[in-house]
Amino acid sequence: MRRKQFRILGVMSGTSLDGIDLAYLAFTRENGWEASILKAETIPYPQKWVEVLKASSELSRPEITALDEKYTDYLAEIIQQFIQKNKIEKLDAVCSHGHTVLHQPEEGFTVQIGNLPKLATILQQKVVCDFRVQDVELGGQGAPLVPIGDRLLFSDYDYCLNLGGFANISREIEFETETESKRIAYDICPVNTVLNEYASRLGFAFDRDGAIARNAEVNQNLLKELNALSFYQQKPPKSLGIEWVNSVIFPILEKSESTSEEIIATFTQHVAVQLSENIQHHSSRKVLVTGGGAFNTYLIELLQQKTKAQIILPQKNLIEFKEALIFGFLGVLRLENEINVLASVTGASKNHSSGKIFEV
Repeated sequence: MRRKQFRILGVMSGTSLDGIDLAYLAFTRENGWEASILKAETIPYPQKWVEVLKASSELSRPEITALDEKYTDYLAEIIQQFIQKNKIEKLDAVCSHGHTVLHQPEEGFTVQIGNLPKLATILQQKVVCDFRVQDVELGGQGAPLVPIGDRLLFSDYDYCLNLGGFANISREIEFETETESKRIAYDICPVNTVLNEYASRLGFAFDRDGAIARNAEVNQNLLKELNALSFYQQKPPKSLGIEWVNSVIFPILEKSESTSEEIIATFTQHVAVQLSENIQHHSSRKVLVTGGGAFNTYLIELLQQKTKAQIILPQKNLIEFKEALIFGFLGVLRLENEINVLASVTGASKNHSSGKIFEV
């Protein structure tokens, strides 16, 4: 008999390096699934961890192994503090994404640190983690993984758009030759991995409300070069990693010799263009927008100007913690041995139930 209720702690660390998102979650299954966020908090990374994680893609494999040990200890400490602070008892599991340091599915690997068995031992909790590796082994991109949650928890929307370190989008598509629709999802472009970097050069953690972009000059030649990148012409499934930003985007931006303000303005325009090109321009279409970039009011204004679709911002805790919520949900599906990764999204050879389960 399938269980109907779960209490889960969802944990997420994204490429924007804002911090560790922790969400205490309740999931209920009746006719379908319902989810609620009971408590949630983002723990900002200390500067030393920001620097370490930012440089982690350049590390050797032995160095990544050593970092994995340290990061797992650090993650356990943060999770334990959250559990104690909120007096959380009787968790069914801690479901953790870890932090991506390498993502090269075309080479057959993806690496997330913080997913070691000792996480369960330290926390004295069942842990479900390391959700991406199995998909890559099955020939998939290992990303995006959130769309199963979009399908089962947010089906009222035509598009689910997340604006984090990268922008990714998911939607259902109909095939004339098939009886069922399929979910597709893919990364669109970098967002906060680039904008936050150039904001930091001006002494800010991020471009609050898009104020820098709103008031700076756009470099039209640079904008044209960015929009012409070959990745944007590729068909899904496709995904991006920080390595691509380091090897492709940053060199283009630096070569332009634009000021940091001009780069922020230009790249914000670039993001809006790429987002709009992946949304049908129809007033009946509803787009749920979440992630840190949803708070960039100027970016949202630009997007709304470029599409007739309804751009919908939900309540603040869902904007901030939707990914932590869905990784918690991935863990629930894994515990139930139900499909939590869609082959139509990642390009894997089959739908599957992914994630490692570590018992106490």
